[in-house]
Amino acid sequence: MSRAGKPGLVLVIDDDDMIRRLVRAVLEADEFEVAEARDGEMALQLASETHPAIVVLDIMMPGLDGVEVCRRLDHERVKVIVLTARDDPNLEVECREAGANAFLTKPFSSIALLDLVAELLPT
Repeated sequence: MSRAGKPGLVLVIDDDDMIRRLVRAVLEADEFEVAEARDGEMALQLASETHPAIVVLDIMMPGLDGVEVCRRLDHERVKVIVLTARDDPNLEVECREAGANAFLTKPFSSIALLDLVAELLPT
């Protein structure tokens, strides 16, 4: 199901090149516009320049981790989907307290990711 015509950019933040490419491919195949960042500092800079509607955010990254990135994002402008290998209820609570809107564990379903992005995009 195509979501073409939906507004907004999706910023994918993950230090793993393969995961970033996979998430980008899934989103672009469904006609979303995508930007990428490989670390927290780059992500915050890119977010301030591009004003994404959605951020798909890894938690375990060197330097500035995903929880801190999530805390620093402008949650009035951006929705956050945490995409992490850590299936930890305490981490999910911490991420939601930092402003995350959704939590998805790796390995992830492409359909689940697309559904979350579509659900969180502004109408």
